[in-house]
Amino acid sequence: MELNTRGRYAVMAMADLAKHQGEGAVPLSAIADRQHLSIAYLEQLFLRLRRAGLVESERGRSGGYRLGRPVSEISVAEIMNAVEERTRMTRCMGDDDVGCIGEQKCIAHNLWHALGNHIRIFLSNVTLQEVLDGVPPEKRGSQPSSGATVTVS
Repeated sequence: MELNTRGRYAVMAMADLAKHQGEGAVPLSAIADRQHLSIAYLEQLFLRLRRAGLVESERGRSGGYRLGRPVSEISVAEIMNAVEERTRMTRCMGDDDVGCIGEQKCIAHNLWHALGNHIRIFLSNVTLQEVLDGVPPEKRGSQPSSGATVTVS
């Protein structure tokens, strides 16, 4: 799965902002300190988040960022899309007509493509509020009944 730090950090930063938004506009330096992230990297992410309307900036001595919409109306997928993070499970590029290996699709292409769709649907249905509160059990799915476990790192 291709999920780089850009998407993970954007979700972490937005969750931090949501958690501390009751204190007024939140400076990026505070998010950077709490989440152990580079302020320069956060500035790049928040530029994209602001362009997508997910955050609003406030200037001045007590400036910083606020959420652009209620926390319960922002999905994780929106955050990741705003920072141009893709969740791609195959090494295929472009549309479904392009092959994984030259002109052909890899033997497990349909499996990985279906998994990628499940991940996109899941992230679209999880809100920033649920990131803070914990994803409800009905959205988490169930464990395999065969006793098999899957570890994702």
